[in-house]
Amino acid sequence: MDPQEEIALIDAAKSDPNAFGLLYERYVDRIYNYIYFRIDSKRDAEDLTGQVFFKAMSNIKSYRHMGLPFSAWLYRIAHNLVANYYHDRVRKREIALDDEQAQFLPQYDQHPEKQTVKTQEIENLMAAIRKLSPIRQELLVLKFLDQLSNAEIGKILRKSEGAIKSLYHRTLLELRDIMSTGKEENA
Repeated sequence: MDPQEEIALIDAAKSDPNAFGLLYERYVDRIYNYIYFRIDSKRDAEDLTGQVFFKAMSNIKSYRHMGLPFSAWLYRIAHNLVANYYHDRVRKREIALDDEQAQFLPQYDQHPEKQTVKTQEIENLMAAIRKLSPIRQELLVLKFLDQLSNAEIGKILRKSEGAIKSLYHRTLLELRDIMSTGKEENA
């Protein structure tokens, strides 16, 4: 959808819930992925995604196009809700009673040892990513999961494209250092 079509759809969504439904369908997976990889809880990511779109729908009449894609507004709402989520969790610690992540366990085929190595590599990478600052984690989610360009990420994070390139480079270097430190500790 080109920017003019998106603006027309947003304007229509201000008075037509069906038009907002089209915006929801377009962005729900991206916002869910963004939230899920920030909090690593399927149930909480689903709840927060619902909250993002409820807030967006409740406030769509006050939305003003400022030259940024509509997704930037949704990501900003999601970012704020994730920050509040962590703020609230610090105040009250919870222990999950159900194992939500069981569905993500590997399904073993003919080569369980290969799958075990792959699973361990993914776990190591996720642990390393969680050691990064929140802004760097956010950058990686936007870059690799949502596959946004540096210019799009810059609009969302309110930074120049050059600043995003620099942050991306520094993030990859830090991630490499974290990963190599982890390998040295395991050796």
